[in-house]
Amino acid sequence: MHPTLGLINQALKVLGFAETAFLSEPRLVIPTLAAIGIWQLVGFNMVLFLAGLSAIPRDLYEAVDIDGASHPIDRFLKVTWPMLGPTTMFVTVTTFITAFKIFDTVAVMTRGGPGGASEVLLYAIYLEGFQYFHMSYAATLTLVFLAFTLVFSVLQTFILDRRVHY
Repeated sequence: MHPTLGLINQALKVLGFAETAFLSEPRLVIPTLAAIGIWQLVGFNMVLFLAGLSAIPRDLYEAVDIDGASHPIDRFLKVTWPMLGPTTMFVTVTTFITAFKIFDTVAVMTRGGPGGASEVLLYAIYLEGFQYFHMSYAATLTLVFLAFTLVFSVLQTFILDRRVHY
């Protein structure tokens, strides 16, 4: 992420592109933080999907082969994807909850900058409570965040839960 010494900028330089200050440009800071968040969650989500894949009974693949769907895409669509429904629902809900609470990355890497472009709700709560000492306002924002996350998670669970059953 360093504008001149970072690995990504070195690769861009080798490819003939200009070096970019990813965390200093307002138009790039949010996509950069999103890429960091994705990178942080890929390993955990991959472990969950591998556990889900290992839990699929081999008998189902044998049954779908007997039924005449031996092509890998047919096997995936008729067995693998439906059986990964609960895992997919869990990964989706936990990923969205984690995306909402992106405080640590913002606090460490940008401190809400440049020019407030990366100031997310939890960082604003932190500033209000611990820098400006507006504790009641910070507590109110925290309750709003809790309510929003709860409503979003419940809605997402109900929407995805209808598609999970096989």
